Amino acid sequence: MKCRKKFDGLISLVSCFFLVAGLNFLHAQEERPLRIIAFGAHPDDPEFQMGGTAIKYAKLGHKVLLVACTNGDIGHWEMSGGELAKRRTAEVQEAAKRMGTEVEVLDIHDGELLHTLENRKKIVRLIREWKADLVFSHRPYDYHPDHRNVGLLVQDAAFMVMVPNFCPDVPRLTKNPAFFFFPDNFTKPYPFTPTVSVSIDDVFDDKVEALDALESQVYEGGALGSPETRKKRWGGDPVRRVEFLKKSWSNRHGRIADKHRASLVEWYGEDKGNEVKHAEAFELCEYGSKPSKDQLKQLFPFFD
Repeated sequence: MKCRKKFDGLISLVSCFFLVAGLNFLHAQEERPLRIIAFGAHPDDPEFQMGGTAIKYAKLGHKVLLVACTNGDIGHWEMSGGELAKRRTAEVQEAAKRMGTEVEVLDIHDGELLHTLENRKKIVRLIREWKADLVFSHRPYDYHPDHRNVGLLVQDAAFMVMVPNFCPDVPRLTKNPAFFFFPDNFTKPYPFTPTVSVSIDDVFDDKVEALDALESQVYEGGALGSPETRKKRWGGDPVRRVEFLKKSWSNRHGRIADKHRASLVEWYGEDKGNEVKHAEAFELCEYGSKPSKDQLKQLFPFFD
């Protein structure tokens, strides 16, 4: 009987410990702005994948850094090299101004991002320097080698950001961030499954305004475009080009909302979840921290 009482007391003590730890986590998140860093393969990927969510964070006073892991210097049908890299850097810098975020473009050639120790260290240093609470990236299953390698590099950083003797020139993080994947439509080895889905209806027009700055990609078609692409999407008419952009991205985010409707209902409730027209979605990576649902609500402070 005495042993049973001691065991019950130990269980109660452990339960209290985890309860206090959870409350401390929530309290800490309330005391300071969240710090979010997102890694995309090219100067446009983070903006495309989570621009609406980034704007929502920024409007709430949180800090967002969008990182392009290559300079995009082959991502156009008509121009390339340093000229294109400078153009695309200027485009994402303008988009960041419109979004209220920060941006960084790494000096790595487009199409040549490799899964190397050197690049892993770059990712670890950026996450540490930003003191990130949340980290976003592509999944490591994608049509583009740069996308795949971004996913691998960020996954490899998930534990190393806390190891003090790895990249000791930058102080380690004492708390592992939560790592999330962008959505995609690939099904092997397994399909994207959202952990959190976010309505961007309230900032959809803001996202369109930001993407409007990415002219080389959204109006000229990037690497696979042509003069016909530019004529069809823009034709020199600034009103027509924004109408095109708004319609195409409404369709894209509408498809995400419809595909992940169950997740939206989970987070917003049945009525609000079914009303969402435009959404972005994210899947938790198992390699970082594993927040509870209450902690996810603190990390994504958009749900009533």
